[in-house]
Amino acid sequence: MTADKSSPAYKENAKTYDVKKYEKPSVTVDIIIFTIKSNDLQVLLIKRKSWPFKNMWAIPGGFVGISEPLDEAAKRELREETGVKDVYLEQLYTFGDPKRDPRTRVITVAYYALIASEHIKLEATTDAADVRWHSVDEIPKLAFDHNKILEYALQRIRNKIEYTNLAFQLLPEKFTLTELQKVYEVILGKKLDKRNFRKKVKETGILTPLKDSKMEGAHRPAQLFSFKEIGKSKKNEDTILKPSKRI
Repeated sequence: MTADKSSPAYKENAKTYDVKKYEKPSVTVDIIIFTIKSNDLQVLLIKRKSWPFKNMWAIPGGFVGISEPLDEAAKRELREETGVKDVYLEQLYTFGDPKRDPRTRVITVAYYALIASEHIKLEATTDAADVRWHSVDEIPKLAFDHNKILEYALQRIRNKIEYTNLAFQLLPEKFTLTELQKVYEVILGKKLDKRNFRKKVKETGILTPLKDSKMEGAHRPAQLFSFKEIGKSKKNEDTILKPSKRI
């Protein structure tokens, strides 16, 4: 419910309220962007060019403007520091250790996304000296508490991919079951049984079989599939597997 700023009661209380009574922490946003390149799960990092942690790799992010919505701040910082735009971001978690930033008391709201990197053009600007994809298995010591934030994000996507349509954000419009399984294996970091995987995925009803096929190595052409549009699946429109049915 929004306060009526024109009411006498609001105006009277506003006059007596001391805005300086409480200390004000700063707020930032940090954005974790994952992709798959050469069958490797990678994350987008920037190299800082100013204090603190100058020349260290970090998650893209920055301070939120006083009149700026959190989501808009996240999109702006990602665009300004990496050149990446038009990405759907999902809020991950809020990190607020009082000593996480040496400059002042800073609370950060983390966002994450999985994207296909083929058509992404990276460009380091503003506070970034460089921007690159890094394998999640070879992450250096990061600025602030960004190693902790990244690890939290990794746990989230590895848990979520088992019961949501998260994997489809990394696939082309048409794909084979082998390609779909590979995405799962790369993100989960383990091999999956082919027969069991295909059986459980098909049971969910979220795939549309296509007449098209694609050659995969020396084998016979593999059938192509597409992801069934939201609302058209026979199962829960947001899930690939229910929590009780792990791949």
